[in-house]
Amino acid sequence: MCNGNPYLPYTATIVETWYETGGERPVKTFKVTLDDAAARESWSHRPGQCAMVGLLGVGESMFCISCSPTEGDFLRFSVMRAGKVTSALHQLEAGDKITVRGPYGNSFPLEEWEGKRILTVGGGIGQAPLRPIVEFVRANRDKYAGLTVIYGARSCGDLCFKGELEALAKEGDIECHLSVDVGEEGWPHYVGFVPSLLMEVNPSPENTIAVTCGPPIMIRFVLENLKKLGFADEQIYTTLENRMKCGLGKCGRCNAGHLYVCKDGPVFSYAVLKDVPEAFA
Repeated sequence: MCNGNPYLPYTATIVETWYETGGERPVKTFKVTLDDAAARESWSHRPGQCAMVGLLGVGESMFCISCSPTEGDFLRFSVMRAGKVTSALHQLEAGDKITVRGPYGNSFPLEEWEGKRILTVGGGIGQAPLRPIVEFVRANRDKYAGLTVIYGARSCGDLCFKGELEALAKEGDIECHLSVDVGEEGWPHYVGFVPSLLMEVNPSPENTIAVTCGPPIMIRFVLENLKKLGFADEQIYTTLENRMKCGLGKCGRCNAGHLYVCKDGPVFSYAVLKDVPEAFA
């Protein structure tokens, strides 16, 4: 914890907002900065970690930090509107105040992965915790053998970070494959489910780390297909940050079998999770 007290939040100011998606459950991204200069200086997060975001008088919710520390001294949270807290957050704009506690949990072991090819496989809002990996690898491109991004959503309007990903697809040394479940006129990319796109791309498991996040049903089929492609359990990672509540191991609501997501995760290898059926319930 940056301030030494896991219960004490920082105040933060929203500096910019934008909608990633529309529809009944839109995703809105908030770019925020901590108000206290010393807090900004001491804050340190890693790709995969989460933070508790709150609104006074409403409550708090746990969200993944959807930016890499390589992007600057701000934080990003991409929030799907789904309940009381997220609905209240969606009403906020630049200049409004929130509270931030964290960062919580472990992170993706990107230093251990140096020299390897990184494959991310995301679906829907599940791209939010994968985005920091992509940006971290891009900022340290010479340390990794390659980067392949596979991402899909129900429709074109449900794609998060669409502009970023389409720009990424034009970068010569990075592979980016996009899909939608149902195609529409003018859609130039794959039409179908993410697990099927994974098999179409057919990535080699040699010297590769695969990271997946998305709806539980998608994750189950992605894991199955990664195994078909020859990936070992130790080469596959996922994050279960959507299960986290208190972040401190006190409430017990994030347990998956014998694991506490907030204490043992949220990042896990499949070697750890394969015998925990509750992980993808």
